[in-house]
Amino acid sequence: MIKAVIIDDIPEAIQVLKSDLENYCVNIEVVGSAGGVVSGAKVIKELNPDLVFLDIQMQDGTGFDLLEILPQTNFKLIFTTASDEYAVKAFKFSAVDYLLKPIDPDELMDAVSRVEDQDKPADRIELLKENFNQPKRIALNTLEKIHIVNVEEILRCESNINYTMFYFTDGTKLLVTKTLKEFDKLLSDHHFIRVHQSHLINTRFIKEFTKSDGYIVMKDGTTVPVSTRKKQVLMDMISKF
Repeated sequence: MIKAVIIDDIPEAIQVLKSDLENYCVNIEVVGSAGGVVSGAKVIKELNPDLVFLDIQMQDGTGFDLLEILPQTNFKLIFTTASDEYAVKAFKFSAVDYLLKPIDPDELMDAVSRVEDQDKPADRIELLKENFNQPKRIALNTLEKIHIVNVEEILRCESNINYTMFYFTDGTKLLVTKTLKEFDKLLSDHHFIRVHQSHLINTRFIKEFTKSDGYIVMKDGTTVPVSTRKKQVLMDMISKF
């Protein structure tokens, strides 16, 4: 059995989640709960759970405050949140699971299933703390493991059906188990632009743009096509360099 703790400042939310876990996740045993940052940290220290369901906004602080005051975070973590787009983006950068309230049972089962196979949870939590202010590194899932890389070292991304191939400034590449569409949204605030249905590039590494033929040459010599509807957007972006 996986020992779990629920931390939320709304008692009804704790009861609903506990009931859902009993009904849909029989391998999870809720061994304790708390209604705030201080009490939550105390429960975690006392019970040493395998998994923590952690609310973001509470009366005496945030879930991030709780993580900061713990001496170590060797448990797996699933955040619960009503709505916080900025926090959700940090979760995605750090490959940390989260659930939007009201929690859907299917999404709950999926999240629990993912964390069961999760390794090195402390690394993900440390990355999350770093990324909550301004993401600089991103966790990339491959079939074998999770790689934590610097965003500024990503040269470009290319769609590979339901996967994405990442190309880096040092010449290496990585096949990641998510679609290009997901990374388009995630990296849009970091000088990345989707110039074609199959290509997302880091504009910092553009060497030249041939407007007549509609293609970009990256600093590593790679040629990337630019769709007709993206030409003007790209030129406007380049003009601001």
